[in-house]
Amino acid sequence: MKVWLCLGAVVLLAALATTTVTGQRGGVFRESRDHPAIRYSDGPRHDAVTALDRAVQAGEVALVFEPTSGYLHSVLEALDVPVESQLTVFSKTSFQAHRINPENPRAIYFNDTVAVGWVRGGDVLEVASLDPTQGVLFFSIDQQPTDRPQIRRNDQCLACHLSWDTLGVPGLLTFSTLPMPDDPNAYAVGWVTDHRSPLQERWGSWYVTGAPPSVRHLGNTTEPIEYVPGASTDPTPALDTLEGLFDLRGYPTPYSDLVALLVLEHRTHMTNLLIRMGWETRVADYEAARAGRPPADQAAAIRDTAVELVDYLLFVDEAPLPPGIRSTSGFGDQFSAQGPFDSRDRSLHQLDLDGRLLRYPCSFLIYTDAFDALPERAKDAVYRRMWDVLSGQATDDRYTRLTLDDRRAVVEILRDTKPDLPAYFQAAPD
Repeated sequence: MKVWLCLGAVVLLAALATTTVTGQRGGVFRESRDHPAIRYSDGPRHDAVTALDRAVQAGEVALVFEPTSGYLHSVLEALDVPVESQLTVFSKTSFQAHRINPENPRAIYFNDTVAVGWVRGGDVLEVASLDPTQGVLFFSIDQQPTDRPQIRRNDQCLACHLSWDTLGVPGLLTFSTLPMPDDPNAYAVGWVTDHRSPLQERWGSWYVTGAPPSVRHLGNTTEPIEYVPGASTDPTPALDTLEGLFDLRGYPTPYSDLVALLVLEHRTHMTNLLIRMGWETRVADYEAARAGRPPADQAAAIRDTAVELVDYLLFVDEAPLPPGIRSTSGFGDQFSAQGPFDSRDRSLHQLDLDGRLLRYPCSFLIYTDAFDALPERAKDAVYRRMWDVLSGQATDDRYTRLTLDDRRAVVEILRDTKPDLPAYFQAAPD
């Protein structure tokens, strides 16, 4: 098997030609994933999927098999993954490619730290889970009825999920892939997308519900298309629902929600940045201790990584969103209702969708265990860089898109909702 679940859905074969249209590259982790400071393969695990498997094997949780969807509904419920997050993609680049097509797309479901991939008629249910220190772990569940199904770890996924595009760590990918022609000698072509990518470059081989007709993108098109990066694309079919496109048996909802897709694109790269930041710092500290030198020797490199992470966390380079975007499945309301909330009932999960994704431009992944588990030196570098930007001390032109009201709101929300926030955040941004 050469490919596996890509959190966000499109997975690439070994022969897949990829380009990054946005051209935005950062640093990458260059050590082994099994460096003594990391131990990805055999280190202790504390992620939600590992905990679920232990509960299933102990008889504390029962996973129920259903005729069409297998363990899908039961796993989603056990992992608190909303069905409203459903996204569908028909790229023929999964190891289950012979089952995937526009009439039988793969479905992806996710929350802040877990993703589940389902193919109707497939042999396995695919799961990716963010561990606080180990990064993204990959699992599969055989779609066969049994009393206590095992959730098995599968590192074969790293053939695609450990690359330059994941910043050199086992991570997540969201790809836009051009629909394939019938020619058996044709190569698949795709590129990574995140919240910085222009909309006209996104969502190739995805179904997208909730995009206004004025939005140009590459989704909802099943026929091969000629695409020139940067050129204007043809108008895209606007979909309110998936009904009538294919047989919906087994799919929990008739939607492939655009708002869920926007959230997913943000979280994939943000997740990789958090993992890389933690891993680089842990390796630097380990090597410094082994060489008998002070860890401060690596402080400049950690600061540079923090700048990259914070710019993304604060949506500094976010591509503008057009008006008229709506959530068709109910995902938007459900996502915005998540906390934690500050004393004025504001939350970093609250969506905006009028020009930008979030009402308050700071990533909700700041509340994950992966952020809290960053080594203290790394977390300190991140918080100090956040304060540089939010306080107004970072004066580069690119930070002017964060208004004083935005910066004040983010700081006030963090004061009420992040217990480990440094004392200097008590000052007033200006």
